[in-house]
Amino acid sequence: MTHIFPGIKFVKKFLNFFCIKFSDNKNMHINKPADIGIFILRTTVSIFMLSHGIPKLGMLLSGNSQNFLNPIGIGSTTSLLLCVIAEILCPVLIIFGAFTKAASAVLCLNMAAALIYLCESGAKFGGGIELAALYLVIFAALTLTGGGAYSLDGRKFGRN
Repeated sequence: MTHIFPGIKFVKKFLNFFCIKFSDNKNMHINKPADIGIFILRTTVSIFMLSHGIPKLGMLLSGNSQNFLNPIGIGSTTSLLLCVIAEILCPVLIIFGAFTKAASAVLCLNMAAALIYLCESGAKFGGGIELAALYLVIFAALTLTGGGAYSLDGRKFGRN
């Protein structure tokens, strides 16, 4: 396989570093193409989500939360805190494949709130609605599939 894709050695070392073995386990059903696809999807979308959460963390730490939205009526500081938790802690968990279904469900709620707020504020496609909807769909899929075989969940529990 290394002659087809020379970078596979790097991928194997990366996965083995996180105690995720790149081999079939008879106690666990592994569909390599699907599980590799889930691994790629969950890590890349989580890295993209972190790019939204880190500026919000800076906003929270600088005490500039009064400028944040209050879409569900719990106060802008509380809304910002919940958003920072969802957009920083949950993606980190998903990258490692720990508690993937729960973390993805939290991000689904976060993206649903963002999508509802954008729709109610009159935003149109091209104004952020499609990005929130895309994140919502991807995290909903990860809520259903879990982290796959190449995750800490898959390693520890022998399942997604």
